[in-house]
Amino acid sequence: MGTLEDVKLLEIIIAFLLPPVAVWMKKGFNSQVLIALVLWLLGHIPGVIYALWVISQPDDRVVPR
Repeated sequence: MGTLEDVKLLEIIIAFLLPPVAVWMKKGFNSQVLIALVLWLLGHIPGVIYALWVISQPDDRVVPR
């Protein structure tokens, strides 16, 4: 698997191309994905901005060690 920087870069690229997919990859399927989808359908730029904001937030999932 790639380094953390590679993963972040991939998330940013996907956020520009398909914002709802980037949100889904980061947070799982929840209301944030639906918000990203609606914003993306209303205009590409609002969807991208929202996706970048969501993926920049700290990950709230617990990772077992």
